[in-house]
Amino acid sequence: MTAGPRALGFSRPVLVGLAVLAAPRVVLHDLDLVQEGTFVNALLVFVPLVCWIAAVLWRRPPRPFLTLVVVGAIYGVFLATGHQLLWSASFDGAGPGLGGNLAEVDPAVQEVMLRTAAVLSSLVTGVVVGVVTGAVAALLCRVVPQRR
Repeated sequence: MTAGPRALGFSRPVLVGLAVLAAPRVVLHDLDLVQEGTFVNALLVFVPLVCWIAAVLWRRPPRPFLTLVVVGAIYGVFLATGHQLLWSASFDGAGPGLGGNLAEVDPAVQEVMLRTAAVLSSLVTGVVVGVVTGAVAALLCRVVPQRR
């Protein structure tokens, strides 16, 4: 059973739009235009998540936790797509390789393995971000009075 727009409190385009807010960091980070630990990076990380939570507090969907888990999952798809599209640029043309006994595996097979791991990692990251922001939003929905 899937949760439709009514249960999530937002239309599908709005859910996608919320997820897109976090996508610029993926591009800027993969192109090495923003460094971890900088103020700009912190803004790119946290401002979209605050916007997700603010949207839930403003709209008060029936299932705020689920709403942001879905937004996080969509973000995970953008994250995975961005990493795949920018793979060569991110690694200056020479992608990473496996070490140890796996270093002898055909480089094309290594690339498939690493790209698959990156996709799975991105999807999990998106869902985890959705779970954390969803938990915060659900808690805030209980303690912050609804606007009239």
